[in-house]
Amino acid sequence: RYEPTWGSLDARPLPAWFDEAKFGVFIHWGVFSVPSFGSEWFWWYWQKEKREPYVKFMDANYPPGFSYEDFGPLFTAEFFDPNQWADILKASGAKYVVLTSKHHEGFTLWGSKYSWNWNAVDVGPKRDLVAELATSVRNRTDLHFGLYHSLFEWFNPLFLEDATNAFNTSKFPTSKSLPELYEIVTKYQPEIIWSDGDGNAPDTYWNSTGFLAWLYNDSPVRDTVVTNDRWGAGSICAHGGFYTCSDRYNPGRLLPHKWENCMTIDRGSWGYRRDARLWDYLPIEDLVKQLVETVSCGGNLLMNIGPTHDGRIAVVFEERLRQVGSWLEVNGEAIYGTKPWRAQNDTVTPGVWYTFTPKEGKVNAIFLNWPVSGILELGEPRAKPGETQVKLAGYRELLKWVALGEKGMVIALPQLTPQQMPCQWGWTLQLTDVD
Repeated sequence: RYEPTWGSLDARPLPAWFDEAKFGVFIHWGVFSVPSFGSEWFWWYWQKEKREPYVKFMDANYPPGFSYEDFGPLFTAEFFDPNQWADILKASGAKYVVLTSKHHEGFTLWGSKYSWNWNAVDVGPKRDLVAELATSVRNRTDLHFGLYHSLFEWFNPLFLEDATNAFNTSKFPTSKSLPELYEIVTKYQPEIIWSDGDGNAPDTYWNSTGFLAWLYNDSPVRDTVVTNDRWGAGSICAHGGFYTCSDRYNPGRLLPHKWENCMTIDRGSWGYRRDARLWDYLPIEDLVKQLVETVSCGGNLLMNIGPTHDGRIAVVFEERLRQVGSWLEVNGEAIYGTKPWRAQNDTVTPGVWYTFTPKEGKVNAIFLNWPVSGILELGEPRAKPGETQVKLAGYRELLKWVALGEKGMVIALPQLTPQQMPCQWGWTLQLTDVD
């Protein structure tokens, strides 16, 4: 059994499915999707920091005295079709999904008995959004279902009182935050608990180790659940299951501990923004590049979308997700279930990243630029004349190659028209019998 100490909890092996999955979709949805302006931190920027664009936006569009709570009934979700969401998630090639069950605004997407009249069953949609999505994902896909949960709440009076007492009192975690965590685990059995928002309070204030010991020992998901590293000030990148280290974390090198790059398709926000422009959305080339770089360095990619207040996944998000899925249909063998190779990227040709498929003993060289010459030089693999074989994923015939001394090889790519290409945005060479 795990003790409620970091020493004991950190020794728990990460369930194997998480490392094999490689790619997940993050969904930021909540009351902030109603103003859908600027950022999901709308309430904080408007009321606490009083940032000019937010104040102006409210003055111009809402009556005097309009409060953030007044957005609650406007969070309607009338177009939310969990089956359609599940089908889009499946088409993306993702192996897991993480939904914001509660963001820093404190509004829960399920009918929490600890969030009276500030939840999706009492206010707004009048639906249990967590339950509906969980059911559709489990019935229609093989994705693992996960939940994001914010420890703190910006304006909760109990949290503010504890903060005033320098966190020597713990009214908020004992009456709100922890009961909610136990509630979502027991009720929805998520296989990922993605914690966030420590409010600058230490893990001892949140009793994170106590909760995690229960999660790993006695909860209904004790054998399969994975957690991240955001369990209190100082725990990020140091304690917990997989490390996130920071938002949009992409170190570009191999790390000794399992990590995740959580990032957004919309460069400027995690929640939906009505004021986003086309160039605010990362193009598919960038998304494939992020995925390849992340996986070759031992990480998972968690790619975020923000649905609208009425429950739609905007078509630009859907298109990006389906594009990633179409790329993975051809190149998935170089991503899912792979391990980092001895070299992460090539020493001679930039934009080439390596992964290793242990089952077949294959080295995958994923190259992001198709050379004009039709010749690709790799500086890392040690090829064996007469033994090494080179294949292009999605193309039938073996490719011709020449070894360059002890290390490195030159590969002749097939001459293909754009229509004959197995895919776009990045290609995989599968090398067998190389050192």
